[in-house]
Amino acid sequence: MYITYRNTVPLVFTALTFNPVFAEAKSENSAVESRQEKTPLEVRQSEQTSKTTGDILKLEKITIEGAATANNKPVGTFNSPISNLEYDPRVDLQSRNMAEAQADVTIRGGIFENTGFRIGSATLIDPQTGHYFAEIPIAPEMLTKPRIFTGVDNALYGVNSSVGTVSYGWRPIQTAGSVSLGVGNNNFNLQRVHGAVKHALGDLPGWTVGVEGEYSRSESDGTIANGDHNFERASGRIQLASNDSQTDVFYGFQQKFFGWPNLYTPFNVNETEDIQTRLVMLNHKQRYGEEGMKNTFEVSAYYRENDDHYVFSRENPEAFQAFHETQVTSLAFSGTHNVSQEFGINYAAQLTADDITSTTLENNFTSRDYYKISLVPEYRTQLNSNESLTIRLGGAFDDTNRDDDRLSFVGDISWLTQTEINASRTLYLSYAEATQVAGYTAVGGSTTSGLFRSNNQLQREVSKNLEFGASFDRASFKVDTAVFYRWDNELTDWTYSFDATSARSANPVDIQTLGVEVIAIKRFDSADVVASYTYLDKSEDYRIDEVDASFYALNYPPHRATLGMVWFATDTVEVRIDNEWRKQETNALRNGSDSAFFSHVTLTYSPAQIEGLSLVLAVDNLWDERFEEIPGTPGRGDQYSATVTYFW
Repeated sequence: MYITYRNTVPLVFTALTFNPVFAEAKSENSAVESRQEKTPLEVRQSEQTSKTTGDILKLEKITIEGAATANNKPVGTFNSPISNLEYDPRVDLQSRNMAEAQADVTIRGGIFENTGFRIGSATLIDPQTGHYFAEIPIAPEMLTKPRIFTGVDNALYGVNSSVGTVSYGWRPIQTAGSVSLGVGNNNFNLQRVHGAVKHALGDLPGWTVGVEGEYSRSESDGTIANGDHNFERASGRIQLASNDSQTDVFYGFQQKFFGWPNLYTPFNVNETEDIQTRLVMLNHKQRYGEEGMKNTFEVSAYYRENDDHYVFSRENPEAFQAFHETQVTSLAFSGTHNVSQEFGINYAAQLTADDITSTTLENNFTSRDYYKISLVPEYRTQLNSNESLTIRLGGAFDDTNRDDDRLSFVGDISWLTQTEINASRTLYLSYAEATQVAGYTAVGGSTTSGLFRSNNQLQREVSKNLEFGASFDRASFKVDTAVFYRWDNELTDWTYSFDATSARSANPVDIQTLGVEVIAIKRFDSADVVASYTYLDKSEDYRIDEVDASFYALNYPPHRATLGMVWFATDTVEVRIDNEWRKQETNALRNGSDSAFFSHVTLTYSPAQIEGLSLVLAVDNLWDERFEEIPGTPGRGDQYSATVTYFW
């Protein structure tokens, strides 16, 4: 078997003889039992085409997906699509309160605005600010594990995300269910129920219809004073599936209230957010073509509404508060069409229209239409019986009705060698350009007053990424490495001046970033381990003198390491540990240390006498680090919880 490895880092292995680290289930056909979750092992046919020709192209290309972290659920609330990304070696998550409250997800030293979230073929866009990109009211059971797109894959599939994209697919529905009750310190409590049913259609052999739904809620007083939360989510979908197609109709609603001192401002006040998110989505995925040369096509359409109520001071709400209502409608499609065994075409497109009603914008920039189309032809050739070469070369066109358009070049070349049975080596070289425009908070507010100072002179941001990487795969371990250099021009950053009256101001900056990434995963007889190290170095030019500190662009770790492990202690006891160490770049707004060490530990006991029952004891931030992930915003404290779950 051969894997596809480009600029995507899905943490996958080449052969079905090996269970990947931290694997979870979404197989349509497999009934292999996973040690971790007692659910089917995730096995799927890859969305990407094979890298070889002839007999190798005709082989069914199997990919086994696995998570990049040991833990798959948070400690202080219910699970969400972005849970535990703070321990993921592929991304850097900077949270306020906790990840599920507000998650600023960055990739390779970018900022949160440079990261997109993609469901199916469509990138979810929030026109106000990237702080709300991760407001995704979908139960994680409905989605695949995230794939991280950078370089060519981000330029091809991402929309208005110049550095990277976190991409999810829709899982096939399986009949299953669970109910959970949890408690913890800080008056934490959780209730959750999830259920799914799939039926075969007797009159249509090979076709199934499924229904899935969940309801989740949690609340607590918070890990620090004035850090309380009250969350709830309800989501459901209907799915019609066959051997070659899957159609999902989805609706989700999420309401979140949370507080935190210095949430957005460094003025020592207790701020709050109240956010409501609605998402309606239709997704259809189709495989077609002759056996041995399958093609894929996926179309996604969604309507997303996000309403937020921000209060500057919970003790004095009338001092300043803001209301925003955003609506986004989008249609997107993507796929791969193989013209022959040697030649294929990768394509993607998305049309998006948004609108915002706000009490803080100046009402001169409250709607925008976005257009993106990408076309990247792919040529594959077999060098010999063990080596193949793949070349992708194409471009992407971005435009809006308010900004200048941009044509971007993308291309890469990868060399795959099968070194022995169940072992391979991949080397690649890529260059990719991507672009985006700034959100309304950055361009549509007041340029002379207010807590958040806008800048109506901001231009389209352009990112250029040059990268060399290698992947080494064997039956029991995998190592991925990459060295990249990125030029970000006209990047919109939020900065602070000690002489200013505003909390932050939007300013453009040119940044050059050098990065090195190493991710290694290994399976032992009774444990799975993933380890990583990332090095980043930046040079910046703001072109003005009135910048004393950067909240985002210069808030990065020059050194970051992660270590995750799942230990199968006995047939009934399992231990999961995630660790992260970071040395952050010095920042004038940060209080306390520039380095931190975080640990998330979970102990699961599943008594053999009661099938389906599990007791989970968990702690996050074991060492009670108070590191300020956002400069000037207090860090989270430790959280303990005990959760009882019954699966069926």
